[in-house]
Amino acid sequence: MKKSELREHIVKVASDLFYVNGYNTTGINEIISKSGIAKATLYSHFTSKDELCIAYLKHKNSEFMQGLDTFLTTKKDAKEQLLSIFDYLRELYYQEGFNGCWGINCLAEINRENIKIREEIQTQKSDLIAYLAKNINIHYPLNSIAETDRIASGIYLLYESAICESHLHKNDWPIFSCKRIAKELLPKT
Repeated sequence: MKKSELREHIVKVASDLFYVNGYNTTGINEIISKSGIAKATLYSHFTSKDELCIAYLKHKNSEFMQGLDTFLTTKKDAKEQLLSIFDYLRELYYQEGFNGCWGINCLAEINRENIKIREEIQTQKSDLIAYLAKNINIHYPLNSIAETDRIASGIYLLYESAICESHLHKNDWPIFSCKRIAKELLPKT
């Protein structure tokens, strides 16, 4: 296996374990065992568990953003496209192994002083807001910057709530409720 492929393999195995079992519960030895590698191999790719966690967060976010972008572009109507982030979440919710938001789950497990992991999660959340704002600008180019930010931030907060609440309640009603509220944020056409 090439070095880059081996690194991807380690990240994939660690990602699956961190997402299902949690960051703190998953030990380095379990990652090494499930990856079928030596400890030295792991540490030649990652100097710490935190560095591996950041790779996990980036891996999960990349998968999510690619899937979201693909899903949104299948919708033609502007409002439908912007609100389909909730439809995408509903599809994720019904996938086997759905365990909520990887970033929020991880954030709940780290201490306040873990700046690197916290900053990675903040960056991912900010990138999602920027992605939403970009799509709003495409469909509503006459909006002011403040109005675009208001809509993007509102959809983002409702989306985050829908993730947490659907996971908590083991039901998809929060997704539908948040989508209905988000619709009210969009400009009337």
